[in-house]
Amino acid sequence: MSLNDTPSGERTQIAFFGVRNAGKSSLVNAVTGQQLAVVSDVAGTTTDPVRKAMELLPLGPVVIVDTPGIDDDGALGELRVATTRKVLTTCDVAVLAVDATKGLAPADRELLALFAERNVPCVVALTKCDLLPEGSESLSEAPGAAAVVQTSSTDGTGITELKEALAQAGAAKGPEPHLIADLLEPGDTVVLVVPIDSAAPKGRLILPQQQTIRDVLEAGASALITRDAELAQTLAKLPERPRMVVTDSQAFGAVARIVPQDTPLTSFSILFSRYKGNLALQVSGARAIDGLTDESHVLICEGCTHHRQCEDIGTVKMPRWVREHTGCDPTFSFTSGGDFPLDLSPYDLVIHCGGCTLGARAMRSRIERAGAQGVPITNYGVAIAHMHGILPRVVAPFPECRE
Repeated sequence: MSLNDTPSGERTQIAFFGVRNAGKSSLVNAVTGQQLAVVSDVAGTTTDPVRKAMELLPLGPVVIVDTPGIDDDGALGELRVATTRKVLTTCDVAVLAVDATKGLAPADRELLALFAERNVPCVVALTKCDLLPEGSESLSEAPGAAAVVQTSSTDGTGITELKEALAQAGAAKGPEPHLIADLLEPGDTVVLVVPIDSAAPKGRLILPQQQTIRDVLEAGASALITRDAELAQTLAKLPERPRMVVTDSQAFGAVARIVPQDTPLTSFSILFSRYKGNLALQVSGARAIDGLTDESHVLICEGCTHHRQCEDIGTVKMPRWVREHTGCDPTFSFTSGGDFPLDLSPYDLVIHCGGCTLGARAMRSRIERAGAQGVPITNYGVAIAHMHGILPRVVAPFPECRE
């Protein structure tokens, strides 16, 4: 991936919902300008969410998601509905496709209530308006909707207006938080420690490192990148101490011994915990590591799916570090990508990656789910720092954690 590409986790997620045969897929194809979704008169043609990255001006980079009908029936239908509801936890803007010839169905009203409950901006798209008898009135408003737009995927009516309404709804999210730029001043130097080992992708930097570099530059600061093996030499050559050192969490132990105590130190994972989640809550959750026993059950989650190497951090290193720190042998379970349990009650602790590939709403939804069910949740970097005994030091740069 190049620095010019916008990661999916940084794109506004726009999901299309509605009952079967409401015209969702035709509408998605009209908005994206291509045959993204299969269209058929047979109800329930869309079986799984379909995603497409595109630019929606003036909003910018977005991901368009087509979902199965919310009123699907049968055992398979129930799975499709569950999948559709899962999309709702990750989307930033919802489009409710309503057949203009039929009006709001009970399932549509339930969706509108869910959008309002989850504070998801919603645009109602009245589909098939070309089929309305001349002079007939169509739905003009819907409870909680930011806009109601009449559309026709057949003749293109209202597609431009729908895109404009979506851009306005997406912009209503407000300004995005910074990853690190708000902690820096123009002219600052930030040292980024990037270990190159068997787990490092050949020929490129991983996404958290790329995004941190970009945010440092946004602040008018300079990013100096070094390996952990050359860190001491790099610091010694600087004319003055750097504003901050950011390291891969896996190198925390060695890096903390090298970086002077008066130099702020943190990790890429902790930056992402603050950026997309709730850092203070995940710092608190790290304390649950000390209470684990042989009977405990720990869930380790990663937001992406990748080829796991022999020293994979999630499935190999993290369990080993927990066992070494606690002196006990808990049971570990693992999830990756979009898989995250609705029911977290079987677990005594959730340890989650930084979530660089997840949208902020998706990451926060997972954290909120754990909090609502009373299950402690923490972050890779936070957990590693806690087990190294340096957690107070590496969260000191963040105002929300100074207490």
